[in-house]
Amino acid sequence: MKILIVGTTGMLGYSLFTNLSDHDGYEVFGTVRNILGKEKFFEEYLDNLIFDIDVNDFSRLKSAIETIKPDVVINCIGLIKQHDISKRHINAIEINSLLPHKIAQVCDGVSAKLIHFSTDCVFSGKEGKYIETDIPDATDIYGKSKCLGEVNYGGHLTLRTSIIGHELNTSVSLIDWFLTQNNKVNGFSKAVFSGLPTCYIANILIKYILPNKQLNGLFHLSVDSIDKYSLLKLISKVYGKGIEVIKSEHLVIDRSLDSSYLRNKTGLNTIDWPELINCMYADYLKRYCK
Repeated sequence: MKILIVGTTGMLGYSLFTNLSDHDGYEVFGTVRNILGKEKFFEEYLDNLIFDIDVNDFSRLKSAIETIKPDVVINCIGLIKQHDISKRHINAIEINSLLPHKIAQVCDGVSAKLIHFSTDCVFSGKEGKYIETDIPDATDIYGKSKCLGEVNYGGHLTLRTSIIGHELNTSVSLIDWFLTQNNKVNGFSKAVFSGLPTCYIANILIKYILPNKQLNGLFHLSVDSIDKYSLLKLISKVYGKGIEVIKSEHLVIDRSLDSSYLRNKTGLNTIDWPELINCMYADYLKRYCK
């Protein structure tokens, strides 16, 4: 199976690119603008990188897809909520809303399947345990733009999920931010999360998603929910960090997703949180400590 990862230097893209590349049976390519300052992470994979791909010049991405003719395109490009640019309407709409549909259109022309990742942030977090038929009720531009970008037609697949993992050279996301802290941080015991490590998403793709060529539409991808206080305590323990996590009930939000639909369709079984964090830590030592 020939796979093209769009956005290979991002947190999700790098993890999927490297984990899938290391799996027998897949020929994996990845698009990047450049890898300046990140060369050490790609030493084993340089021959399969496609350089100078900037989604602001869509013609180059279109050409790459048409040249490679992959069986599957996995879109890992998206503006994340932590960056101010995701609050700029034009940028958010162009990248989060329009781009996935433009990629899907190109995929149709080469008989490729698009796997696109959406987010639990399409929901407000007032209810929790959301299923696919629940109406997205985000009020911010990030959540709305991600909702508009969901591709649930034409044999393509959108997975709504939330991720944790490691970045390349930055510390914006939860895990890398936490690991840079000293002494103590707040852990929100009323903030409920059901996402999963990026490396474990790669495992799920390999075992359950990619072999299931008929799987299409919109599905929630989640594990058992956990609150952010318990999550940070567990990460601190597994990573051997002496960071004190102080329980706080200040933030109340539950964007947990119910993935029963995907589980019934694929037979998906997931591991518990201690195993998930151990999986993430092992992947961290292998791929990021260079």
